[in-house]
Amino acid sequence: MASELEPEVQAIDRSLLECSAEETAGKWLQATDLTREVYQHLAHYVPKIYCRGPNPFPQKEDMLAQHVLLGPMEWYLCGEDPAFGFPKLEQANKPSHLCGRVFKVGEPTYSCRDCAVDPTCVLCMECFLGSIHRDHRYRMTTSGGGGFCDCGDTEAWKEGPYCQKHELNTSEIEEEEDPLVHLSEDVIARTYNIFAIMFRYAVEILTWEKESELPADLEIVEKSDTYYCMLFNDEVHTYEQVIYTLQKAVNCTQKEAIGFATTVDRDGRRSVRYGDFQYCEQAKSVIVRNTSRQTKPLKVQVMHSSIVAHQNFGLKLLSWLGNVIGYSDGLRRILCQVGLQEGPDGENSSLVDRLMLNDSKLWKGARSVYHQLFMSSLLMDLKYKKLFAIRFAKNYQQLQRDFMEDDHERAVSVTALSVQFFTAPTLARMLITEENLMTIIIKTFMDHLRHRDAQGRFQFERYTALQAFKFRRVQSLIFDLKYVLISKPTEWSDDLRQKFLEGFDAFLELLKCMQGMDPITRQVGQHIEMEPEWEAAFTLQMKLTHVISMMQDWCALDEKVLIEAYKKCLAVLMQCHGGFTDGEQPITLSICGHSVETIRYCVSQEKVSIHLPVSRLLAGLHVLLSKSEVAYKFPELLPLSELSPPMLIEHPLRCLVLCAQVHAGMWRRNGFSLVNQIYYYHNVKCRREMFDKDIVMLQTGVSMMDPNHFLMIMLSRFELYQIFSTPDYGKRFSSEITHKDVVQQNNTLIEEMLYLIIMIVGERFSPGVGQVNATDEIKREIIHQLSIKPMAHSELVKSLPEDENKETGMESVIEAVAHFKKPGLTGRGMYELKPECAKEFNLYFYHFSRAEQSKAEEAQRKLKRQNREDTALPPPVLPPFCPLFASLVNILQSDVMLCIMRTVLQWAVEHNGYAWSESMLQRVLHLIGMALQEEKQHLDNVTEEHVVTFTFTQKISKPGEAPNNSPSILAMLETLQNAPYLDVHKDMIRWILKTFNAIKKIRESSSTSPVAETEGTIMEESSRDKDKAERKRKAEIARLRREKIMAQMSEMQRHFIDENKELFQQTLELDASTSAVLDNSPMVSNMALTALGPAQTQVPEQRQFVTCILCQEEQEVKVESKAMVLAAFVQRSTVLSKNRSKFIQDPGNDCCSVYFDSVQAKEQRRQQRLRLHTSYDVENGEFLCPLCECLSNTVIPLLLPPRNIFNSRLNISDQPKLTQWIRTISQQIKALQVLRKEESTPNTASSKNLENMDELQFPEGFRPDFHPKNPYSESIKEMLTTFGTATYKVGLKVHPNEEDPRVPIMCWGSCAYTIQSIERILSDEDKPLFGPLPCRLDDCLRSLTRFAAAHWTVASLSVVQGHFCKLFASLVPDDNHGDLPCILDIDMFHLLVGLVLAFPALQCQDFSGISLGTGDLHIFHLVTMAHIVQILLTSCTEENGMDQENPAGEEELAVLALYKTLHQCTGSALKEIPSGWHLWRNVRNGIMPFLKCCALFFHYLNGVPSPPELQVSGTSHFEHLCNYLSLPNNLICLFQENNEITKLLIESWCHNIEVKRYLEGERDAISYPRESNKLIDLPEDYSSLINQASNFSCPKSGGDKSRAPTLCLVCGTLLCSQSYCCQTELEGEDVGACTAHTYSCGSGVGIFLRVRECQVLFLAGKTKGCFYSPPYLDDYGETDQGLRRGNPLHLCKERFKKIQKLWHQHSITEEIGHAQEANQTLVGIDWQHL
Repeated sequence: MASELEPEVQAIDRSLLECSAEETAGKWLQATDLTREVYQHLAHYVPKIYCRGPNPFPQKEDMLAQHVLLGPMEWYLCGEDPAFGFPKLEQANKPSHLCGRVFKVGEPTYSCRDCAVDPTCVLCMECFLGSIHRDHRYRMTTSGGGGFCDCGDTEAWKEGPYCQKHELNTSEIEEEEDPLVHLSEDVIARTYNIFAIMFRYAVEILTWEKESELPADLEIVEKSDTYYCMLFNDEVHTYEQVIYTLQKAVNCTQKEAIGFATTVDRDGRRSVRYGDFQYCEQAKSVIVRNTSRQTKPLKVQVMHSSIVAHQNFGLKLLSWLGNVIGYSDGLRRILCQVGLQEGPDGENSSLVDRLMLNDSKLWKGARSVYHQLFMSSLLMDLKYKKLFAIRFAKNYQQLQRDFMEDDHERAVSVTALSVQFFTAPTLARMLITEENLMTIIIKTFMDHLRHRDAQGRFQFERYTALQAFKFRRVQSLIFDLKYVLISKPTEWSDDLRQKFLEGFDAFLELLKCMQGMDPITRQVGQHIEMEPEWEAAFTLQMKLTHVISMMQDWCALDEKVLIEAYKKCLAVLMQCHGGFTDGEQPITLSICGHSVETIRYCVSQEKVSIHLPVSRLLAGLHVLLSKSEVAYKFPELLPLSELSPPMLIEHPLRCLVLCAQVHAGMWRRNGFSLVNQIYYYHNVKCRREMFDKDIVMLQTGVSMMDPNHFLMIMLSRFELYQIFSTPDYGKRFSSEITHKDVVQQNNTLIEEMLYLIIMIVGERFSPGVGQVNATDEIKREIIHQLSIKPMAHSELVKSLPEDENKETGMESVIEAVAHFKKPGLTGRGMYELKPECAKEFNLYFYHFSRAEQSKAEEAQRKLKRQNREDTALPPPVLPPFCPLFASLVNILQSDVMLCIMRTVLQWAVEHNGYAWSESMLQRVLHLIGMALQEEKQHLDNVTEEHVVTFTFTQKISKPGEAPNNSPSILAMLETLQNAPYLDVHKDMIRWILKTFNAIKKIRESSSTSPVAETEGTIMEESSRDKDKAERKRKAEIARLRREKIMAQMSEMQRHFIDENKELFQQTLELDASTSAVLDNSPMVSNMALTALGPAQTQVPEQRQFVTCILCQEEQEVKVESKAMVLAAFVQRSTVLSKNRSKFIQDPGNDCCSVYFDSVQAKEQRRQQRLRLHTSYDVENGEFLCPLCECLSNTVIPLLLPPRNIFNSRLNISDQPKLTQWIRTISQQIKALQVLRKEESTPNTASSKNLENMDELQFPEGFRPDFHPKNPYSESIKEMLTTFGTATYKVGLKVHPNEEDPRVPIMCWGSCAYTIQSIERILSDEDKPLFGPLPCRLDDCLRSLTRFAAAHWTVASLSVVQGHFCKLFASLVPDDNHGDLPCILDIDMFHLLVGLVLAFPALQCQDFSGISLGTGDLHIFHLVTMAHIVQILLTSCTEENGMDQENPAGEEELAVLALYKTLHQCTGSALKEIPSGWHLWRNVRNGIMPFLKCCALFFHYLNGVPSPPELQVSGTSHFEHLCNYLSLPNNLICLFQENNEITKLLIESWCHNIEVKRYLEGERDAISYPRESNKLIDLPEDYSSLINQASNFSCPKSGGDKSRAPTLCLVCGTLLCSQSYCCQTELEGEDVGACTAHTYSCGSGVGIFLRVRECQVLFLAGKTKGCFYSPPYLDDYGETDQGLRRGNPLHLCKERFKKIQKLWHQHSITEEIGHAQEANQTLVGIDWQHL
């Protein structure tokens, strides 16, 4: 089909390209009916350009559209070539002072907490950096897309509205001028014409609903039968459903289906099939059939291709309009006029209205295009913004109704624009007064919550998924209401008052529907069956919390409004109570001669509701009357006399009783829904408008009634009236053996009731109740939070209520009450309470939960003990009440209160007869304390003529009434002071008595009866002495007891050590004993230590015992015995690699040398827990070390130093020199090669073979037919094989195969790499080479080296010999190996390890007396020489200024000579000769890492202890290293001693073609010493990372913004993580971008930073990963994972170093293992999709 199409397409292109924009525009200028002309042009050309086939070609389409369709319009508009016309317009234009940048998804936005009018005022990064706010307290968030930058909007900022860039444009904005003055008349006319036609066309075609015919004026004659099957987005179906359905319906591959789904999700629609009508219809029916099972089906339409073409062009047009108006404010103004002009059909017919009202019918792409246009036009022009806002408000109800039905998110709905108007204070006020906006929003809200019960309250039962969805939608209306209220009016007009109060009425209607909703009844007998729906009601309450607070704030601003609102609220509350008292019988209560009428009501039997918003609003307004003093100024205007206090307190009291009963466990059978409701009622999110206001309401009630009456009603509601009204009730009660539960319940209820009284009297920190201001209130909250424990900033903020601007007001006061402690490497910064604030601590602070209260009590008592004070926690001194609430204090001295106190104390005195509890007593003591504090303050502040009416002290000194003449409260306290069972409360009672005496002193300052006073003090003194003695005795007993316990403990410890001796000594090997013996043996200490060569220091053999951690058997490590192993972990690594794209080739080795490192076992006991382990991958043979849970995938056998086993032959003194040795080895190699050839050629005749054998000249003493016997036991051999194949398997990603010749090479490479990486870590941290290594590392290196050295015994001899020959040839060339690697490409240490470890395979057949040590030494010297040449060839010879004429020592001269030789050998391509000093310094620095690695290697291989000089850090150690490794200090001597052979070697090395290429600059090589790899440099300020990420678009889905941009910390690449678009296939699995990247960048291990979440991600392999805390901290020393708090973040270098260290030490995999063991939720994450 395609082949037929192509010529036709080209033909179309030609006819289109010949169409000239200028001519068309000229034709239009002449036209009489412009609209018809333009429409004809569009009807003809649009279908030819757009939608010509199944797949769109956006580039080509755009190019043609510009040429044929938009070009003419631009010509027409400018009247000349637009290339000149538009720049002219731009010059004449004044740039706007508004920024108006529309945010992309994920872009950083900034709000200033000091200057923003509300939190929705934000700046883009560019404006922010140029504004004054960067030095203020700002908040940083990532945008969800769609908002715009408010820079330049004076209404959005209290100060600093302009950044530097926009400030320049503000000079002349004083006089509001018409932007059209800059345009000529005809330009205005032409623009008007073309805008009107084009905008109308776009609106018409986008809102067109027929599927196969166009509007009449666009219809063309010849119509083709080409249709699209168009799939639309919805928010119901998941990606997976859509992908599956598409694969079925249009049989495409999964990749294509994913592509379709991604586009549908992004743009809102995508054609999934192109062809004739029938063909598309069939696909549609399959899709509908497949998706209509559970929900409504996916929306699919079969549309004619020409309609789709016109719609695509319509969108293109809208974006074009947006671009064009950017050239000039004048053009923008014209477009606004066109858009808002009333059409012919009257109301709602303007183009803007038509688009808005069709919003929910449009697809996502179309919506976002026209929203963008509105933002860049209507919202940028202040005059039209106002007109647009009015249109928006008029259509508000309809738009919201559409939004409810629409299934797209709010972000792509036109309703989201509300934030742009409603938050602008002037617009919001105008809309309230002119459009009655408040009432409209609330009414719309009420319309959508239709479910009511018989009383007209909201009902949220039978809460279906659809309703839940609707309910979430409805909540967005609350946001709109919040926006309208957020900026408070400064002056009120009568209009505003009237409209606000109308809105307030509507709001009261809403609250009335909430008053008493979700009522509950106590379940008795059996547990509730269905948990009732409670969340909806609380969600509503939570969302409304701020609105309720803001309503009160508005009321507070105007006295008239406040009075009216108070009256209205009271009236509504009366209505709510209207039907309340019917049917409830009145009863009379009386105690202590007081009686009161009330109704019979039991919370535990009737219905009760926790939702009382009307009462609570009234309480709030009542406090405002007091705060604004309206109550005292205009008492006549207020209905205070009509208030019925019992009615006011009834419901709040029931609510608090409900809480008390829930605590007492009486409602257990009501299930969790009730527990959750109580939790939220007290929770910081709701308590401000729930619990706190209930307390205020009770305070209001009590302040207006007789406190005795209140207390009686309260006792009755708490169902405790009987207990306190009948004397001796308690005795009877406990003597009839009642149910223990009931006793317990009653006790709890009494405690709760006393607590409530404490709160009513003591909570006076709300401005208006007590004489305090807002900061006092916050200070008190903070003091009490910090009394529990020191807290981090974020915890503290969470525990304080936020206002509508997300502020808690904490920062302003925190300095006054707390010190800040900075964090260390982990943890976070903490605030600690200042000690002087401790006196303000109130144990019964009303916002403490039960748990917090006991923690705080514990912490405060502990503090007092530390400061050697007594542990009483007396009530703090309180601020005075406001006049309106002043009478509250009388509750403390009322008769009923005294009766309650007396009763409880009585129970405590006769403590056996009654059921009472200590906390009950504690509360009574607290209340007595409060009363005394109160009286003391009254006395302190009294003036002459006033009499203090508060006489608590007198009342408690009087004995009780007849008949039984109980003792006075005071007397009982004195009795209790010495009660042994009340130890804890002693200090408190003493404090009370002391205060009592102090008050008495003040009262008796007229000194009438001094006797009584002294009596009191004497009594107090004596009791104090007694007390001191008692305390001393106790302390003594405690001390003895402590000593006894300590003795027992140390005894037990000793026993434990004796019994488990082997555990303590076995750090898997006995390091301690080995080193101890070595240090003491005199033989070693006197001589220099040498690690290799014939003169190697002989070390006496240590016998080594180890214990198996699984079966606890002990065994000596011997050659013949069973194998003992260490658990190890082998992994691939590129940490030292300099090239992230390819692996370094190992010399003569066909495979990549991939490195390993073993992560070893660390020592701690662990039970073998039998459960599903998921932190490791069983298929890859991983397991957890049985001892310490470290991740492992293989085991390393423990061996003795292998060399000693083979080196039993005598050391003959005349060992050959290097030259001679090289000759011998070369001959031996030749002989071996001939032999191998022999073996590989088939034998023709045995006789001939024999003859050949004779001709072979074997070097003297070389017996190639000799096969050495393997000294190791079977089990050790098996272990050697196991570990060998493990490294091979992991490294090469192949199946294990013991016979593979690459196994030995892999083992040697693994050993070399591990040593190199450990040397790197030590030198990066400046630690000494042989300092105290952790025993895991020490064991690992020892075992690994010895294993690698012994491995040849289980490999085939000929293979190992072959490797040796090949490796040897790379240094000493021979004829057989042609393709040798260049000397620059060899890692010398790997080569050395390979040679040394393969050498025994050759040496075992050599009986000429050359010892193994000699071989090691010569190999080492040879490799060292090669390395020196390597360094000289690659050393950069930049001349340093430091190069003074240093005296040339022998080293310098020798190096110069060698450099000259190289110069000749390389044909003078080497750079000119620098000074000898410089060269020698390069050689020394370059070779240090190599020497250190060699020292480690030979130390572990031969077991020679390290010289003490190398065990401390400090000097450069160069000489000590040389001695230890038996090298001359002047390394160049190596070349001079063996002059004749070195010449040849150097020539052969330098003649390699690669060396030549390097010197001529055609390739590069590694220079020495190698730099340590570091992780990338991160910016200091986190927002620059966010910005970088927001500019990063997904590489696969055409410029779309990536949702989860993730930064690789190893190489700095940004990846598009966690999305379908960037999944790739890896070993047959689909994996996400990060996982795929780890394989190319870190051979399976990766460290990433997820930029939007601000968290570090560790990945290892496909299945393992964990999150790690990021290196970015805010000013409070905390990380902000998920960027929830938005405080500015800065890089913490130490934490970043820590991550880098983990990477260098290869501990990433282990970190992940530990994290997954500790946190099972990490296991469920699909790491491979990240």
